[in-house]
Amino acid sequence: MRNGTIAYYDGHAKEFVSRTLHADMRETQERFLEAVGSGGRILDFGCGSGRDSQYFAERGYNVTAIDGSEELCRIASAYTGLHVCCMDFFDFEADSEYDGIWACASLLHVERENLGKLLGMLERAMKAGGVLYISFKEGEFSGMRGGRYFADMTQESMRTLVLSATELREISTWRTVDVREDHAGENWVNGLFRKIRRSHGTV
Repeated sequence: MRNGTIAYYDGHAKEFVSRTLHADMRETQERFLEAVGSGGRILDFGCGSGRDSQYFAERGYNVTAIDGSEELCRIASAYTGLHVCCMDFFDFEADSEYDGIWACASLLHVERENLGKLLGMLERAMKAGGVLYISFKEGEFSGMRGGRYFADMTQESMRTLVLSATELREISTWRTVDVREDHAGENWVNGLFRKIRRSHGTV
């Protein structure tokens, strides 16, 4: 399913960027940065257009950006001036490197049965005290929709997933309305979670 979704983004990259690059995410971005604290390293996990990577870099953070679509990586690299790494999410490996991981509308393309494994990988990649942001379209659907795979979540199912698959602690979960003009009325669920343990042993 991931291959089909990546093919969609490679074939619709310019259209996708035109719809998302200027979407106003400042309220959520600042909520994340407040939890992360000043400075430090941020991983933009599924960076898309590079919009959020650029925002964080402009505020003094050391940003690493990855995406699964070669076309989106090319566009995001040109936009941000960062080297954006193209890789399958499950090929990502890091251990206690990041103060914050921003996974905005990216984990929703991972098969529901594999989300727990991926969340464990992201937990490992964060430093103790690090913060993870995730977001999903609100609902209970999972499967192909409009050429892409989606795993929708409710606040409760998202919370249950994260807390059962990891030792992360919840900071907050909340609902938002889609800020893109052509998606008016669509709702999202958002979550911030903090890592309280090192990769091996307690803090």
